[in-house]
Amino acid sequence: MSLFLAMCTFSLVMSITPGPVNLIIVNSGINNGLKKTFAFISGATIGFTLLLLLIGLGLNTFIAKQSSLFTYLSIGSSLFIIYIGYKIIKIKENIDIYNNEEKTPYFYEGFLIQWLNPKAWIASISGVSLFSSSDFVFYSFILIYFFICYLSLIFWGYIGEKVSYLLKIREYLKYLNIIMGSLLILSAMYLFYIQFI
Repeated sequence: MSLFLAMCTFSLVMSITPGPVNLIIVNSGINNGLKKTFAFISGATIGFTLLLLLIGLGLNTFIAKQSSLFTYLSIGSSLFIIYIGYKIIKIKENIDIYNNEEKTPYFYEGFLIQWLNPKAWIASISGVSLFSSSDFVFYSFILIYFFICYLSLIFWGYIGEKVSYLLKIREYLKYLNIIMGSLLILSAMYLFYIQFI
């Protein structure tokens, strides 16, 4: 039971904390609603799950042999996430990541972005190192992470849809950008902390 709770907690923290994928989902929820964002959410969840599976099946062995590669990946990922957080804080007019309010993100975009997302790599490598003591534990972790990730991303889309009316007021939008950017920076600092402290 304690291992199950640890897997759930890890999956929830890594899935629910702000990151590039979450922010795109919020943006699409605001502009398009949850229903039209669902394809992107599905792609992101499946893409991440496949990344997690492949790392667990051997990609992590290659990375383990290249210890400096993992260090550089962790530092670079954290700095990239901090940079995105800073850019969001500095946004004044809107949070339109696509620069087109009418663009609806597609399934394949959600799938591919996870492979380019530093947070997804860190979460996958960390998760595999923590929960791969046996095949049963590893595959249980993947299944748990899949469902928690899906629900977390749906939550972000729902939030975007429900707060969209606030964004019509410029002052609220400014504060939302500051909060979202700050949370993103804090999550990057946390990821850095758990890797090096």
